[in-house]
Amino acid sequence: MITKAQFENFKSHLDGDFFIDELMKSIYATDASVYRKLPLAVAYPKNKNDIKKLIAFAKEHNTSLIPRTAGTSLAGQCVGDGIVVDVSRYFTKILDINESKKTVTVQPGVVRDQLNNYLKPFGLFFGPNTSTSNRCMIGGMVGNNSSGTTSIQYGVTRDKVLELQTILSDGSEAVFNTISSEEFKNKTKLNSLEGHIYNTIYKELESESIQKQILDNFPKPEIHRRNTGYAIDELIHSDVFTDTKEQFNMCKLLSGSEGTLAFTTQITLQLDDLQPTESIMVAAHFKSIEQCLNSVELVMKHNLYTCEMMDKTILDCTKHNKTQQQNRQFILDDPEAILMCEVRGNTLDGVKKQAELLVNDIKTSNLSYAYPILIGEEIDKAVELRKAGLGLLGNIIGDEKSAACIEDTAVTLPDLANYISEFTQLMKSHNQKAIYYAHAGAGELHLRPILNLKTSKGVSDFRKITTDVAHLVKKYKGSMSGEHGDGIVRAEFIPMMIGKENYQILKRIKAAFDANNIFNPGKIVDAYPMDEGLRYQPNRVEPKIETLLDFSASLGILREAEKCNGSGDCRRLPEFGGTMCPSYRATRNEKDTTRARANALREFLTNSEKPNKFNHKELKEVFDLCLSCKACASECPSSVDVASLKAEFKYQYQKANGISLRTKVFAHNNTLNNFGSHFPKLTNFMFTNGFTSSLLKKSLGIANERSLPLISNNSLNKSIQDAVKQDVNNNYIKTIYFFNDEFTNHLDTQIGIDAIQLLTTLNYNVKIVTHHESGRSYLSKGLLEKAKDLTNKNVLIFKDLITSERPLIGIEPSAILTFTDEYIKLADDKVSAEHIAKHTFLVEEFIQQEIKLGNIKTEQFTKEAKTIKFHGHCHQKALRNQSSSFDILNLPENYKVTIIPSGCCGMAGSFGYEKEHFEVSMQIGEQTLFPAVRSASSTTIISANGTSCRHQIKDGTQREALHPITILKQALL
Repeated sequence: MITKAQFENFKSHLDGDFFIDELMKSIYATDASVYRKLPLAVAYPKNKNDIKKLIAFAKEHNTSLIPRTAGTSLAGQCVGDGIVVDVSRYFTKILDINESKKTVTVQPGVVRDQLNNYLKPFGLFFGPNTSTSNRCMIGGMVGNNSSGTTSIQYGVTRDKVLELQTILSDGSEAVFNTISSEEFKNKTKLNSLEGHIYNTIYKELESESIQKQILDNFPKPEIHRRNTGYAIDELIHSDVFTDTKEQFNMCKLLSGSEGTLAFTTQITLQLDDLQPTESIMVAAHFKSIEQCLNSVELVMKHNLYTCEMMDKTILDCTKHNKTQQQNRQFILDDPEAILMCEVRGNTLDGVKKQAELLVNDIKTSNLSYAYPILIGEEIDKAVELRKAGLGLLGNIIGDEKSAACIEDTAVTLPDLANYISEFTQLMKSHNQKAIYYAHAGAGELHLRPILNLKTSKGVSDFRKITTDVAHLVKKYKGSMSGEHGDGIVRAEFIPMMIGKENYQILKRIKAAFDANNIFNPGKIVDAYPMDEGLRYQPNRVEPKIETLLDFSASLGILREAEKCNGSGDCRRLPEFGGTMCPSYRATRNEKDTTRARANALREFLTNSEKPNKFNHKELKEVFDLCLSCKACASECPSSVDVASLKAEFKYQYQKANGISLRTKVFAHNNTLNNFGSHFPKLTNFMFTNGFTSSLLKKSLGIANERSLPLISNNSLNKSIQDAVKQDVNNNYIKTIYFFNDEFTNHLDTQIGIDAIQLLTTLNYNVKIVTHHESGRSYLSKGLLEKAKDLTNKNVLIFKDLITSERPLIGIEPSAILTFTDEYIKLADDKVSAEHIAKHTFLVEEFIQQEIKLGNIKTEQFTKEAKTIKFHGHCHQKALRNQSSSFDILNLPENYKVTIIPSGCCGMAGSFGYEKEHFEVSMQIGEQTLFPAVRSASSTTIISANGTSCRHQIKDGTQREALHPITILKQALL
């Protein structure tokens, strides 16, 4: 047992970071698989010396190291009870590119898509392309021998690895690359661990009978996506063992070894020329899985760049995900399966001819009932739809989930249809309707049963189904592990898949590399049992957790957290778009991901023995940097709503620990602003005077660098009579109810006046009734009882007023959109709350709809030319979209509008004011938003529809941002 003192002493000698706290251990206890193993510690090594120290420490204390990058592994490769070594934070450099040789050298923590963005100006790219390509890392791809959608053209990762710089289990360094047979012999004579490794490889594989034994028992060599055990079947094809010109490279063995043999610190890759620029995708629709699979060999006779399949189960999941709803527009009727076939070329005419030939063959087969042709952005959307497939499976409500156990099998194309036919019958014998998707063109489909692994029966079926499928794969001499690796879930079946004698060779090779079993034990050889160490204890008593927010749509808050399957979409970097997760983008710390928050909450709600299971400082820490941007609710394929999880957590935590003065001040800001509005000049003097503002900030823990928002001279309520046009004709286009939110009322009064004047001038009857504040500030600070009270009062006020003909509209996204989101989780009268939500809109959305109806026309606005850059509020992006703001700003004929491709601005209500969050807040702003604003000319109008966003832009760039409504009102003729 390693003591805390020993860990602390070791930590002091590392340049990187080392954690032994319960929070970090719980976060790293899972990856994207069904497994959970609580590690002893988590390390972020900063350099090679740190890794050597970790190896020495592990050897001295008889523990292990589990290498990890993005942690998106599906087979349990990244979990273990030793020390998790995460290289994703510091080993992130692209070190060298050789254009003439078309090679690049990187550290293992470089993100795949990030690398390709870097390579694009050189006309090169790294071919293997996984569905996690915008967050998975090269080190993990090497460990798994990843392949993805492009493997039918560009091969797998193993084909691309030229050189690996590694640290061996004795702490020595070794470089593995292509060597001649003579160099190989010299290596065997080295008096070192490296020499011992080469000597062992030679002795194990030199015999022709052994080579025959390997070829007879390993998966068919035509299956290029084969990753069962160590790739000794690849090594025997070199000139060391056979009469061939192919030289030996140990990288063939290390690729796919899951970090069990050596610790990689540097990787050199062979690159390809960029794909041909023109592409067309034919999305063949089928009424049965059988018809789809019988078409694969036919379409693969064409020169396809991708050939991907999705079944109805996956397609149905996309119907309920906001982001994916936009990507499924090409789907016709209700297909049982779709085959996405992409052709490419350097000319559009050439690609069109290829597509025509492909379509003709599909038509002639009479297997497909529709074959829409996709071009440009349509292809990108279809690809994103397919990529989201894995995560979307987490959307299944309840304890039955798609289980990753048999989803990685690969067979030859001629065997595919028969294999799937037998597989389907096998699933029926287990009362299963399996899910089919992914890489049909490569003979690999991700096949998943639906199981409840919280029950003994579910766990028993988990083993039985996997065992039966292993026998079926063996029958076809296929690969049980096509690209996701053996990990824990399939390693137990390697002896069956390759033969016991060959398995013993793998064991001896592992012993040669790693005699003390330091590197990632329990994977590939001497495997952990595949049905132990699962995320959930079978037949556990489900914890009963009372919440104030209504999580019944997910069957409770715990199951809401359990929806996170670990796919890691929340680790996507700013350059890949989207908003999730702002704080991770700033810190690059796993603790600050959506995944970490969901996993930590799951851990403590499941395992805590406290009466109040939320009362843990670790949970306070993990939620601390959550900005409640709500992006996870739409961008996370599993739609894990962390903003709601955080609100409930804060409420429950504060019940046990009290509410701070600062929290009370921010929560009750509308009351305080209302008081200050009686003395606006005095209030604003105190906010702007150096002495008094510093005193206020210091006493409340507000960052001194922040400017405080100023109170309007008149509230909107006071100004309302002057703002509303007195109509005598009573001939309105439509009546609308205007929600005078608390921010517009006291801080942004002029925007409210602009909105009312704009709408009345456009001939709308704007009604304002006495109502309560939205409750946004109470929600954000966890004062849910007060938020609930306001919810019920507002629902009572509006329930009989709001209809499809009399909608409710508002200006501030964070306020008006509470009606469409949190009110449904808070209201006692849910029927009325849901009714109101259906007819509640941002003011931009309302105007956009009226433009489409022809009620508002371009002719009503100026012809003056203006350039506008728009930044949208996070809640608008998550719960609606930015098109409404974009469309109304484009209404004047000569207005040129672009949307800034920014995520969160970084302010997020009170978050950016709080002194401990100021630095992160500004880092978030600097990712995309601030540079885009600074690069805009002085004549370009900056627009933002969130009050926090406008304040952040002012503090970060000294530019004033206007609400779209103000810009449109000023454009009126």
